[in-house]
Amino acid sequence: MRQIKRQRLPILLPRMFQGELYVQHPLKKRSHLGYPFFHTTGTEHKQVHAAAKAAMTPETFNPFPSFSYTGPLRPVYPLTPRRSVPETIPKPEWADTAQGIPHQEQTRAAQTIKILSAKEQDIMREVCRLGREILDITAAAVKPGVTTDELDAICHKATVDRDAYPSPLNYRKFPKSLCTSVNEVICHGIPDGRKLEEGDIINLDVSLYYKGFHGDLNATYPVGEVDEDSKRLIKTTREALDAAIAICKPGALFRDIGNTIEPIAKANGCSVVRQYTGHGCNQLFHTVPTLPHYAKSKTPGTMKPGMTFTIEPMINLGTHQGVHWPDDWTCTTVDGKRSAQFEETLLITETGVEVLTRAR
Repeated sequence: MRQIKRQRLPILLPRMFQGELYVQHPLKKRSHLGYPFFHTTGTEHKQVHAAAKAAMTPETFNPFPSFSYTGPLRPVYPLTPRRSVPETIPKPEWADTAQGIPHQEQTRAAQTIKILSAKEQDIMREVCRLGREILDITAAAVKPGVTTDELDAICHKATVDRDAYPSPLNYRKFPKSLCTSVNEVICHGIPDGRKLEEGDIINLDVSLYYKGFHGDLNATYPVGEVDEDSKRLIKTTREALDAAIAICKPGALFRDIGNTIEPIAKANGCSVVRQYTGHGCNQLFHTVPTLPHYAKSKTPGTMKPGMTFTIEPMINLGTHQGVHWPDDWTCTTVDGKRSAQFEETLLITETGVEVLTRAR
């Protein structure tokens, strides 16, 4: 895992997605699980537990009942079995392995930013166009009463119907084809049996492997009518991403991505997640460059024609800090407040930038 030099702490710890960073920040006061205490009133405490209990049925269960959740969301297990991919579809190296390790991402060659040829750029255009189709198909099913596992099934089918492999499936043992991050989940939520509820927000993160290349994109959607804070959060996150994309061109500094995003978030009363970053995306799912979304980072490097990478700011209504559930994937805000994210895969051209995953 690459480290960013910063003053004092934090400590950089590896997490599941190579090319992204998990940053453990020093805090004056922590619970035994490693994140701050956030006190609630007795009434608020009962409301949280009542909402969590309502999501369960006699056939479902919470796999981590003793975990100190930071908000009302709970996992609803059991997970459905891993979905199959036809043998005729080419697969990434982790697809059929026990640990799902992306060995190629850890090679010395993977530490050099790749400049794609004209032919490779055309393939990236194709895979990213397919990714947008898959995201749009999956998002069309978002409504109250639909489970996140049902969304995963839709995404999986749309992916294999296009002769592509869903990149997250078995990546470091991730069990599903789609990441579904609801309400206080920052990223990497695992699709399960929880039904979406009126007023929720949900991020759908779609990635696919096609003709030897990966495409990566995501968006946050309201479930029915949402409150004003959620509307402000979603609007702010999209505006921050669009502003960051607008500065991209040959010669632009990677660090200016964060310098553009954070002032927009702060102006709207939000914070920028520091634990995860944008990343290179090409023949490797996650690779260099590593692109923080917060301001005043020391990230070196400039953009050059032929580079492909993601920008994917995660913006929170409360603190920027996150904590992981015991599944080692689901990252939620430490204060239980909501988080939103948008992501596009970009190509730096001779004259500017092309949004490969743009909505059509």
